[in-house]
Amino acid sequence: MPVLVDTNVIIDVLTDDRQWADWSIEQLKANADSGLIINPVVYAELCFGSPSVDFVDDVVRQFAFRYQEIPRQGLFRAAKAFARYKKRKGTKAAVLPDFFIGGHAEVAGLSLLTRDTKRLSVYFPGVRLICP
Repeated sequence: MPVLVDTNVIIDVLTDDRQWADWSIEQLKANADSGLIINPVVYAELCFGSPSVDFVDDVVRQFAFRYQEIPRQGLFRAAKAFARYKKRKGTKAAVLPDFFIGGHAEVAGLSLLTRDTKRLSVYFPGVRLICP
């Protein structure tokens, strides 16, 4: 089963995060044969701290990530998760990136490699999380 990779895992490696880089590298290697996927949200989050699109595209190539659009049904699930979040007194005004990532993983039947489990486990309990 392919694995959707959350931005935090990639950032761990790119920044050589003292606490998480080794774990993230190990997980990327362990799941590489299954196929590693990123989506537009992960791509955009990577762009935030990057000097250029070429830099981000090089990262995508180096890690052998496959880019995949978020299915419309995944976008729908993200919106519904956000509605539940707001009913629980969530304070954010717009759909959270985690919800787009979780909705994508859920409807595409992907495992999700992430360190951000709090919201994902609550709003997408059916998604298999690969996490510390």
